[in-house]
Amino acid sequence: MGNVPTALTGPDLEAGVALSSIVDGGMMHGHAFGAHVLLVRRGDRVRAIGAHCTHYGVALVDGLVVGNEVRCPLHHACFSIETGAALRAPAFDALARWATEVRDGQVFVTHALAPDSEAPTLPLDPGDAGIVIVGGGAAGNAAAEMLRSEGYRGPVTMISADTQLPVDRPNFSKGTITGTIPHEFNFLRPASFYAERNITLKLDTRVTSIDGVQKVAELASGERINYRTLLIATGADPIKLATPGANLPHVFTVRSLGDSEAIAANAANARSAVVIGASFIGMEAAAALRSRGLAVHVVAPDAIPMARVLGDDIGVFMRQVHDNHGVTFHLGTTVATIESNRVILASGEIIDAELVVTGVGVRPSVELATRAGLMVDNGVIVDAYLETSTPGIFAAGDIARWPDAHSGASMRVEHWVVAERQGQTAVRNMLGQREAFDAVPFFWTEQYDVTLLYVGHAERGFTATLTGSLDPDAPNARVDYRQGETLVAVATIGRDRESLEVEIAMERVRKQVS
Repeated sequence: MGNVPTALTGPDLEAGVALSSIVDGGMMHGHAFGAHVLLVRRGDRVRAIGAHCTHYGVALVDGLVVGNEVRCPLHHACFSIETGAALRAPAFDALARWATEVRDGQVFVTHALAPDSEAPTLPLDPGDAGIVIVGGGAAGNAAAEMLRSEGYRGPVTMISADTQLPVDRPNFSKGTITGTIPHEFNFLRPASFYAERNITLKLDTRVTSIDGVQKVAELASGERINYRTLLIATGADPIKLATPGANLPHVFTVRSLGDSEAIAANAANARSAVVIGASFIGMEAAAALRSRGLAVHVVAPDAIPMARVLGDDIGVFMRQVHDNHGVTFHLGTTVATIESNRVILASGEIIDAELVVTGVGVRPSVELATRAGLMVDNGVIVDAYLETSTPGIFAAGDIARWPDAHSGASMRVEHWVVAERQGQTAVRNMLGQREAFDAVPFFWTEQYDVTLLYVGHAERGFTATLTGSLDPDAPNARVDYRQGETLVAVATIGRDRESLEVEIAMERVRKQVS
């Protein structure tokens, strides 16, 4: 849940506060019965819910109230004010709730309430063929949880090629490498969570074929699993270098928990590292390794890091942040050869490297979808409801290419929160709700003490306009990305609440379009 402060702050809500001290549509952070409590006022009604986001423990009072929801300012999770329920990723656990009473112009928190709806163990319906989820990543895990949250009582089988339980992958290029995140913190849920909810989790298992007519998924072992509907969420695979020496044991990608922990273990005994690629993963890994005291070199063909996605202003700023932390850049060049203790660049320059990390992008893992006869074009083609060209088969996450109602173009986005939200939407549609996926894409990156939030999605050919300051010592900035006259994305640094406001405004535009 992150770092929720232990010291209670704000007014004692058992003793009461003036109703007039909370503006209509506003919030107040206080405490009651030994817990942090958030009061949310709507008219003369006041609700009391947990004060910190259940994702990473951020104070919700710094977020926004939107209708009957409260939004987290950091990673844009969303909770019901009435029930405390987590309404969409990246948070999954509900907030605590307390009863309130308004009398004589005062608001009192009177006692704790039971969770609104928590039924982890559900009897299975023997007449239901069940739902199969192929993939144990962000989309697959979110889908499995949502099935039970929606009250689905049929068999749920999640099949994952990973050897470990579903993990919180954004940690891998950050805290897992630095060693500041304990091993167990990387797992989204313990094994008992799936058992209690009758979710069959098959790890280290691959689906080799899907028969969309007979509705059967066949595993590498030969086992055949019938389904009523199926979600394919196989994610993306890291692009592997063809460079000589790329298969040496000290060369790593950052895709699995094993990768990240192996990098951390090697970093403990290394003095120098080369990061190949100035992508988000590459730059985050560079920051993590530098924080461990290694001499870090970043090699990339780009002239400016991350400029292709974020534009020149932020790219120059992020390079300066890394420069200030002692990272050495070798841009406009590539790696010619990797040796056991050094890297040789195409220019002939030689860099000492006891550890090499590659972050040169990923490709959607569409082989299974192709064999199943699904329509594929740099991703699995889905409709607005995330259903593929084969009825009864849905796709979500890094592999899904969906029609964006806002831009009119098809879109595939490799972002963690997008994948989770697609898994949730896909499930509701698998259960017959017909809900178009129209969420505004969102991602974040953390490098040293700089957090950048990005809402929307800009393809190549955008124009970027900076407002504010990108002073590395005190950044406070916003960059608007437009294609033609249309605002398609916004990046912010030091303006978390503004990022949330932008997301809400974009949501309203999408609803008008649809």
